[in-house]
Amino acid sequence: MPHISIKIYPGRSEQQKSRLSEQIATDVVTILKCGEESVSVSIEEVSPHDWAEKVYKQEILSNHDKLYKKPGYNPFE
Repeated sequence: MPHISIKIYPGRSEQQKSRLSEQIATDVVTILKCGEESVSVSIEEVSPHDWAEKVYKQEILSNHDKLYKKPGYNPFE
């Protein structure tokens, strides 16, 4: 606990993804007061073509009540 799953467009370098996961893990440890060994982070690249159906519709709209940070866009508008 906890596991953080990130979906992003392709094109970020391995260094950027590594730095992002390290920073998120650091913040999780600090804020949730847990050990670093408890934190895992996954990053999945999703093409812009698939984003609306695979991410926005399935994960954002269907879990709207669980979002603590809501996006400021709607790909269906």
